[in-house]
Amino acid sequence: MSNERSEICDGMRIDWDAPIPMDDGIVLRTDIFRPVETGRYPVILTYGPYGKGLAFQEGNKAAWERLTAAHPEVLAGSSNKYQNWEVVDPEKWVPDGYVTMRVDGRGAGRSPGFLDVWSPRETQDLYACIEWAGTQAWSNGKVGLNGISYYAMNQWWVAGLHPSHLVAMSAWEGAADYYRDVIRHGGIFCQFLPNLYPRAVLRAQHGLGEHGLRSAVTGDWVSGPETLPEETLARNRIDVERWMLDHPLDGRDTRARSAVWNEVTTPFLSAANWGGQGLHPRGNFEAFMRAASPQKWLEAHGGAHWEEFHTDYGERLQKRFFGHFLKGEDTGWTEQPRVQLQIRHVDRFVERHEDEWPIARTRWTKFYLDPADRSLSPLPSGRGGTITYEPLGDGVRFLTPPLAEEVEITGPVAAKLFLSSTTIDADLFLVLQVFAPDGKEVVFQGSNDPRTPIGLGWLRASHRKLDRALSLPYRPYHSHDEVWPLTPGEPVELDVEIWPTSIVAPAGYRLGLWIRGRDYEHAGRPLSIPGVKYTLTGVGPFLHDHPQDRPGEIFGGANTLHIDAERQAFLLLPVIPPKRP
Repeated sequence: MSNERSEICDGMRIDWDAPIPMDDGIVLRTDIFRPVETGRYPVILTYGPYGKGLAFQEGNKAAWERLTAAHPEVLAGSSNKYQNWEVVDPEKWVPDGYVTMRVDGRGAGRSPGFLDVWSPRETQDLYACIEWAGTQAWSNGKVGLNGISYYAMNQWWVAGLHPSHLVAMSAWEGAADYYRDVIRHGGIFCQFLPNLYPRAVLRAQHGLGEHGLRSAVTGDWVSGPETLPEETLARNRIDVERWMLDHPLDGRDTRARSAVWNEVTTPFLSAANWGGQGLHPRGNFEAFMRAASPQKWLEAHGGAHWEEFHTDYGERLQKRFFGHFLKGEDTGWTEQPRVQLQIRHVDRFVERHEDEWPIARTRWTKFYLDPADRSLSPLPSGRGGTITYEPLGDGVRFLTPPLAEEVEITGPVAAKLFLSSTTIDADLFLVLQVFAPDGKEVVFQGSNDPRTPIGLGWLRASHRKLDRALSLPYRPYHSHDEVWPLTPGEPVELDVEIWPTSIVAPAGYRLGLWIRGRDYEHAGRPLSIPGVKYTLTGVGPFLHDHPQDRPGEIFGGANTLHIDAERQAFLLLPVIPPKRP
């Protein structure tokens, strides 16, 4: 049974385990933090699988310590007792006249049911939770969604269902296309979900009971009072890895877990992380480019995945946005530029405002691959040739000469290549790099890895079919709806999407394109960080090495790049000239 109750604590009225009935009889449980004074307030709501009773400090201890060491302001003005992973601190929002709600998703935490992350059933549940929150006596009828990652992604899903009480959304680092952003990059199986599921989702599955974790605040079991046998728990959850292997192509099931952009009309703030290569930034930029909402704003920043959302910078931005839409306050949001970018330099970030994305004054510049000296040049090479490389080896790198002057690259990136294989398929891993004058690669604190390169792109050659209606010169869009095998030895044309990025490379630095047949690996030794259950090699958990997806007899054959007068391979970069005063 639940431990439903209400109390006043730390200047808030807290309703623990409040019930929200679903249309199929399942009752979800939510914790509600609201002002003590009777009134009607706007609601900030989140719905997810990580356990509403699991404190940030307990569930992600190492990340919390790194966050508060780098940004001690996070600790200010709060007891921090109610901190949760990827959501707002109620002690910083309730005093400003908001209600904050945390709903344990179906099958997670203290909510029973079948656990199936980002499923259509979850989206229906979130819709019901929004409508429930908008009709409570303490609600002013206006609901906002705000959170990182999981709590950003499901915003895109549910917005397409048009909940009547959903007024505004802040999607902070939120992927949007389940196939292209999450489970298969360029058609290649990504190990992220099989990695995430056991360490972050299954530890909070409903029914763990006394075999699970305890809430540091309430003392209740995070995963409910009921303790179920393991075979029952297994029947009550999706097998994510099996599901992914069973869906090698994009189709009805994967699209049911993706945003439908022409249905997303809710006002939103989309916040991307330049260093999030492998999961989120593509969704944030696609949202701004393609969503039907006439009221949409884009922000892009750097740093760790869990960082900027909680800083004063992030909180101020969110409160200005929600103050305008949920409370009707004059927060200055009407003057907010549509695009706010923290432009990445090799040693700092510099804020700049733009009116659109991609930036209108972009000089789309082709850098051609020269097979003779392996250079990148603004002019096509007159020297044809081929380069053969072992896909499981180090690949081949092309470099610009030292830059004569500072160059800014901000926007989507693409490459055109011509490739053959000795087998019927090949996987391409493209790495956009920047090198200091001493030849050392410049890497950055990424969202999930401290040594992230400036850009990554992937494509399985048999998935080279383009969706002509959605493809753009700077953002090829692959259909992923059928397989086109290679004929061994015959080159094919490949257009590869490299996810959006930003870097200002100083004079004397060099830009590079590294073409590989396996994941990027930083030149340094692999890292082990406390609290991170995978070895860090430069791409965090976004590895592409599942043996059933990449059998060696197919993806271990030799690959050959073909470059000649008829097959000019190039890298397309968004070069940004200075902004006019």
